[in-house]
Amino acid sequence: MSVLVVPTGSANLASVRAAFAREGVETLLSRDADAIRDARAVVLPGVGHFAAAMESLRSDGLDNALRDRMLAERPSLAICLGFQLLCTDSEEAPGVQGLGVIDGSIRRFEDDVRCPHLGWTEVTADAGCRLIEDGWGCFAHSYRLETVPDGWRGATSEHGSSFVAAVERGAVLACQLHPELSGAWGAALLRRWLDIAGVTRGRSTAAEVA
Repeated sequence: MSVLVVPTGSANLASVRAAFAREGVETLLSRDADAIRDARAVVLPGVGHFAAAMESLRSDGLDNALRDRMLAERPSLAICLGFQLLCTDSEEAPGVQGLGVIDGSIRRFEDDVRCPHLGWTEVTADAGCRLIEDGWGCFAHSYRLETVPDGWRGATSEHGSSFVAAVERGAVLACQLHPELSGAWGAALLRRWLDIAGVTRGRSTAAEVA
């Protein structure tokens, strides 16, 4: 059973695919809206600019397909910029609307802290989280969601002030951090998401993907 990965034109595809290969899970790349709607599990990664990524998604109608499956709480994972795209909008691209799955706006870090925020940072999860646990995650970002939105369970980290490290609802997991780069803790988070998605893990194929 494979996981469908959505290329946005600004995604960190190699490291994401390698992380799933280490868990013995095949990944397929697709920009087909029907395939995104029908897939067992979908990953929306991203590294880059909010406006360019949203334009890429809208060009093939992928925005509606992603929004539909995430609002239905079907197994979906968004990473870094992919997480930010789920929100209402972002200061990075004034006037550009996000997917609106998460009711919240993305803001840039304050001027008095190092930006971008890079490296390992402690993650503290809400008591009600099923997927996210306390630990240390790897981050690389200049923009963040400030508070966990209503209707979601989440985890926070600190960089100058508190910000959202990850949120979950149903089988939807959205991470500002990079679980694929977060060592054993990140691998365990991916495994919990794969399990709730009903994706069978097999023999590691990381050497074949690398």
